[in-house]
Amino acid sequence: MMGRKKVTIVDVAREAGVSVQTVSRVLNAKGEVSPRTREIVVAAIERLGYRPNGVARSLVTRRTLTIGLIVPDIANPFFPEIARGVEETAQAAGYQVFLSNTNEQPEREMQALHALAEKRVDGVILCGTRLADEALLPMLAEFAAVVLVNRALATDQADAVLLHDEAAMYRLVHWLVENGRRRLAFLAGPPRSYSGQGRRRGLLRALNELQGHADLVAMVDCPPFIDGGVVAARQILEQGQGVDAFVCYNDLVALGALQACQQAGCAVPAEIAVTGFDDITVAGLVTPALTTMRVPKHMLGEHAARLLLERLAGRQEPRQVVVEPELVVRASAP
Repeated sequence: MMGRKKVTIVDVAREAGVSVQTVSRVLNAKGEVSPRTREIVVAAIERLGYRPNGVARSLVTRRTLTIGLIVPDIANPFFPEIARGVEETAQAAGYQVFLSNTNEQPEREMQALHALAEKRVDGVILCGTRLADEALLPMLAEFAAVVLVNRALATDQADAVLLHDEAAMYRLVHWLVENGRRRLAFLAGPPRSYSGQGRRRGLLRALNELQGHADLVAMVDCPPFIDGGVVAARQILEQGQGVDAFVCYNDLVALGALQACQQAGCAVPAEIAVTGFDDITVAGLVTPALTTMRVPKHMLGEHAARLLLERLAGRQEPRQVVVEPELVVRASAP
C-alpha cells in the first residue's frame, strides 16, 4: 500500500486559490496579507494537514526555534531539575529543547556540540562543562547564543549562571568548626570541575583563617558519584587519621561517605559528621538525613533559559547571574 502523498506549499496555494508567495507570507508572518486572505490560507492548511518544513523555514528565518542543553550526568538528580527549569522556560517562549548527556566525558561533550551545531539549534546551554578553554572557546562561535551553568569564561561570547561556591563552602566550614569539628577531610570531586575548584578555594580559605582551631587531615579527588564517595572515604578511614568530618563535593559523594562510615562501623554524626552540597531530593530521605548546601536547581535552569532567550532577542553585552546556596542542617552534622 502506497503512503499518503506529502502535502506541499504548492498544494496549499492551489487549495486556497492564492499564490505560493502569499502562503509563504502567511506562514512567516511577513509582508502584507489581508485578514480575509489569511483566513482562507489558514483554513486550507488545516484541511490539508500541511506541516511546514522546519529546515526549509529556518533557511529563510535563520531560526529553528530549538536550543541544545548539555549536562554531564543525567543520572545525578541535580541535573534533571535544571533541565526542567530550562525546558519550561524555553517552551513558554515557543522553543523546543534537545538534551545531550555526556557521562562526564569531555570527548562526548565535543560530539554533542558538533551534533547540535549540525542541527542548527539557535543556542546552547552547557551545564558543568568539563572541556578546557582551548577546546570550548572555538565551539562557541558555532552558535548564536551560549549560556554556561557553573562555569565562567573571560569572553563576551557566553553568558553564565554561577553558584557562589567559594563563599558557600567557606560558610559551611566555619559552621562545622563552630560546632566542634576539628579534623576535616575534603572529598573534592573531579579536579576539572569549575564548582569543585571554587569549593576547594572556600574550604582552604576558611581553614587558613581557622589555623589552630581546625586542620585539613586529607583532601582526595574523586568521581562525583556515590561509588566515588565510598572509595575516597574508605581510603581516608583506613589511614586512621582521626577524621571527625567529611566535607563532600556534592550530595552523591556524601551519600557514598555515609555508606563507607556505616561499613566501617563509624557512627554519624557522633564520631564523624558528613556534609554534602546541592540538596538533591534523596538528601532528606536517607538515614541519617544529610546536612548540605541547598542549590535552587530549577531556578538555575530558568535563569539559563532566560539569558539565552535575551541573547537571541538581540542583547549584545554579556551577563552573569550568581546564585547563593543555603545551608540546610539535618541529622548527619554537626
